[in-house]
Amino acid sequence: MITDLSTKRAQLSPNRVAFHDVESDESITYAQFDRRASQAATVLAEQGIEAGDRIVILCRNRVEFFETLFACGKLGAILVPLNWRMPSGELAGLIEDCHPKLLITGEEDRANGTAAIEGTSIHHLDLETDYALARDRAAPHTGRPVWPDDETWYLIYTSGTTGKPKGVIQTYRMAVVNYVNIGQAIGLRGGDHTLNFLPLFHTAGINLHTLPVFMAGGTNHILPGFEPGPMLKLIDAGELDVFIGVPACYRGLIQHEDFEKTDLTKLRHWACGGAPLPDILVETFAKHGAIVCNGMGMTETGPTVFLVDEDRALEKIGSVGKPQILVNARVADDDNNPLPAGETGELQFQGPGLTPGYWEREEETAKLFTEDGWLKSGDLARYDEDGYWFIAGRLKEMYISGGENVYPAEVENILDEHPAVLESAVAGVADEKWGEVGCAHILLRPNKTASEDELRDWCRERLAAYKVPKYVVFAYDLPRTAAGKVQKHLLPVPEVAQ
Repeated sequence: MITDLSTKRAQLSPNRVAFHDVESDESITYAQFDRRASQAATVLAEQGIEAGDRIVILCRNRVEFFETLFACGKLGAILVPLNWRMPSGELAGLIEDCHPKLLITGEEDRANGTAAIEGTSIHHLDLETDYALARDRAAPHTGRPVWPDDETWYLIYTSGTTGKPKGVIQTYRMAVVNYVNIGQAIGLRGGDHTLNFLPLFHTAGINLHTLPVFMAGGTNHILPGFEPGPMLKLIDAGELDVFIGVPACYRGLIQHEDFEKTDLTKLRHWACGGAPLPDILVETFAKHGAIVCNGMGMTETGPTVFLVDEDRALEKIGSVGKPQILVNARVADDDNNPLPAGETGELQFQGPGLTPGYWEREEETAKLFTEDGWLKSGDLARYDEDGYWFIAGRLKEMYISGGENVYPAEVENILDEHPAVLESAVAGVADEKWGEVGCAHILLRPNKTASEDELRDWCRERLAAYKVPKYVVFAYDLPRTAAGKVQKHLLPVPEVAQ
């Protein structure tokens, strides 16, 4: 069992600032936050929410998201953050999968969210109006004093290789284990300040570093999204102690006009994850006195697994570091036998912070684990004689664009629906800004035509923007095996992407 985390934190440090909204300059203490979360639980209960019920939420980064998250803990309900980059058609598929009773939206995403539940009996609350008014008049809910550690707290959706979404179960225990793993890796201190800006429909938006800083009694400054100007201002003012971003964020900071005059040494620990970190970014920040520590984890691992230590980050550039204190890792061959240092195989994990599986996906959950209980990442890795790990590539075809996972099969399914497309093959190619972007190789139907822009527009209407291929290549044939399967590693890379 785990104690009610917001109530306990409010008891320990009632007058410390828990959240600070950068745009409005509003600060909320732990005592105020816990009361608001308890009032939010009353609002949810008035909507008929009971233990085990799902609530989908579609909003940008804001304090109310975390109020709702902790309100769910107090009731035993399950929160399901939705990806605001998705069009309503994609959102409707996620909603159908988790069968929620309630949709909560922010102002920016109200129209998209309500379109996704059109024709259903799902209730809707708007954060700016219905929710805020109801919360402020509600009496605090007594809530559950303890939360079962293996119970589902929230779901994070990630697309499957077939394009069908899967909800990764996140338990209360996973949150606490991640607090230990990332906390000791970055030297987290009580009272540390961090910045919450990574999307809340990702595990990083919730767990890196927001929940760990919350548990430690620190302050989370909130921005709706990535805004390099305000970020650099906070850093230069000495307002932030620990920070994590994806490589695209680090590129954005470097390109901003205020980067050169910002004192990066005022921030104690820099971390990066979500995609391979180019050497040039590490070297550029190092020249300005900031050591960026590269790491790696998965939604399924809670997420923290690896983070390189500052002492050897530059010596071991390209490494994701070592497995942290509450997780084990191994490299395995095709039969799941462990491999020694220097050999490349599938990266697998073991520990108390792993997901129990996918929401109502027994078959997919079974595929996730080996017979002896190790979680299969689908990534290729190796480790050196010093115990430092390196990601060598991916067994699966997924690529990561700006920190977002993209599964080619999902994009191919959309492209193949175009009346002029006979067949498509999508693969990730290197990109200076986003790490990787999509390249779609297209076979057209006889006597049919389509332009690159037409196919990109077709995708943009049906997919989130980061899934739309940057490059479209028309081909006469595709490289195949004897069985006719496309060999994606042999697909040519466009000259403009080289």
